[in-house]
Amino acid sequence: MWLKAPTDIENIKLLPNEVHVWRGNLGNVKPLLEQFKQILSQDELIRAKRFHFEQHRQRFIAGRGILRSILGRYLNIEPSKIQFGYEPRGKPFLNQSYHTNLSFNLSHSQDFALYAVSLTDSVGVDLECFNSTTDVLSLAQRFFLPTEFTTIKSAPPQQQQQLFFRYWTCKEAYLKATGTGLKDLQKVEIFLTPEQPARLNLPGEWNLVEIEPFANCAGALAISSQNLQLKYWDFGL
Repeated sequence: MWLKAPTDIENIKLLPNEVHVWRGNLGNVKPLLEQFKQILSQDELIRAKRFHFEQHRQRFIAGRGILRSILGRYLNIEPSKIQFGYEPRGKPFLNQSYHTNLSFNLSHSQDFALYAVSLTDSVGVDLECFNSTTDVLSLAQRFFLPTEFTTIKSAPPQQQQQLFFRYWTCKEAYLKATGTGLKDLQKVEIFLTPEQPARLNLPGEWNLVEIEPFANCAGALAISSQNLQLKYWDFGL
């Protein structure tokens, strides 16, 4: 499913009916950290310095370095020359000077990252690694709809955490695609079961795809179009 990305830019072409999903292991790219620092913008380096723990600082540098490396392939420019704008809630987008419909989104959890690139207007992606210390029932009761909470609560204990993070990533992927915040979690209704994939209960052409990029992680992609082809790329050394 996950293809090793070729180094030749001509071998990665994004068609209008495609979404490219990338995964990256932030821990595996530590040898590239110094190289990534050279391609990050000044404001990104300032953000990196604000992290109290070195591990979090390195994850941010690796995540942004991979993002720039990926987008540089599609734009066919040096990663260091990419300029981002930011929506009010912090979602990055490409500066309008590129005159492209290319859109993207990214998410990271622990040492892992997930990226989505498309030629449509709206794309959102979310990644969450399972955490056995998370009180999923309390969070689900607080942030999810009653029917969603009931689905999680009625599942066997060993499935509750997986169900919770499936719900969470699906909701957040959609909210990131639309540019709204987590305050709207209860406004997004998701239908899923332990056996069936997630479905978004909202009007429009939104498509929701669940992804399992790494073991013990849940991921989801939300895109404002139907009948798109997905390609999965692995950003590796």
